[in-house]
Amino acid sequence: MSDLSLGLPLAGLLGSIVLCAFFSSTETALMSINRYRLRHRASQGHVGARLAEKLLARPDRLIGVMLLGSTLANVAAASIVTLVTLRIAGEHWLAAANGGLTLLLLLFGEVGPKTYGALHAERLALPAAFIYRPLLWLTAPLVWLISSIVSVLLRLVGVSAQKVASHSLSADELRTVVAEAGALIPLKHQQMLVSILDLERIRVDEIMIPRNEVAGIDVEDDWEQIMVTLREAQHTRLPVYEGDLNKMVGVLHMKRVARELARGELDRDGLLRLARQREPYYIPEGTTLTQQLVAFQENHRRHAYVVDEYGDVQGLVTIDDILEEIVGEFTSLPQGVRREVRAEDDGSYVVAGSTTVRALNRSLGWTLPTGGPKTLNGLILEYLETIPEPGTSLKLAGHPIEVLQIADNAVRTVRIWPTSKAT
Repeated sequence: MSDLSLGLPLAGLLGSIVLCAFFSSTETALMSINRYRLRHRASQGHVGARLAEKLLARPDRLIGVMLLGSTLANVAAASIVTLVTLRIAGEHWLAAANGGLTLLLLLFGEVGPKTYGALHAERLALPAAFIYRPLLWLTAPLVWLISSIVSVLLRLVGVSAQKVASHSLSADELRTVVAEAGALIPLKHQQMLVSILDLERIRVDEIMIPRNEVAGIDVEDDWEQIMVTLREAQHTRLPVYEGDLNKMVGVLHMKRVARELARGELDRDGLLRLARQREPYYIPEGTTLTQQLVAFQENHRRHAYVVDEYGDVQGLVTIDDILEEIVGEFTSLPQGVRREVRAEDDGSYVVAGSTTVRALNRSLGWTLPTGGPKTLNGLILEYLETIPEPGTSLKLAGHPIEVLQIADNAVRTVRIWPTSKAT
């Protein structure tokens, strides 16, 4: 065979290998491209991204044209090598020639291109979409026939080729995506995004101000005591009740009280009248923070009273409490913890027993267990299974704790050290 006649088969062989490389690399690129980035670019008007998104909407057809092209290119390469070998060297060299072709196709038609496609998916996938679009149209009848046969075979095993795999992410998967964003998202923003996802896991009774810490006005108190409470109030809204927080009359807004005081017209009846202008807003203790945040927005409320299954008030939760779960504390310690935690010179903390475990963990970076009792007092009582005496020492989650004060059958004050403190 002359050089001239040999050049055409070699060119055909080279072209077949190039086609194999194209179909292999673009198949990997299109199937491994980031669907969310692709959707974002398509929404921005990128033509290649839009075409790629349309192609991936029917992966059965796309894979059909890819495999069709790849198969034809492989068959063409094998036929050319067989023909040239028979004419030049004879049939005894067919095995060696086909072995060499297999190695060439494996290296330059499969492994190499697929690796490149996986590493540079977007760079290959978007331009390739312009080629696959007309190819899909030209081979539509044959691809339709192949896809139909495949669909029938898949239905026999209970799989529908018409259903595209869902690319929606669960909350846990979204956490992984945020964590892997690295430098693309500032650390503070990553923490906020994860905190938003965590709102679905946290209930209002885990972050509420306990009932015994809720500031309010008992209308059965002496008027002088009521006036002292009003003057010293640190909140803009106070519950007004008759003897017990479960018998709430309404919620008093301090702006209205200030106007009445300025006119010198405030008395007990006037106080009740102002309180009844705003009914208390009650929520069940099992409500998640996600649900409650939406409820606050829909009801135009900023705080709610948490009740148990018997309707008894257990505590108070505000919209600020929920926002602090997302963005972190507005100060070095949350409001409840500021009042109830005091750092000591020896590295320990004097903590009120009513402090919530979540607030301590979030503010001080600790890992006290949160699966059971919500307060430090409850955690200690559950661990000891008895009401301790002052001076009792114990260790919880590696934290040495000393009970300092007991009152009303509850732990009022403790001293607690970080885990690194030796007992």
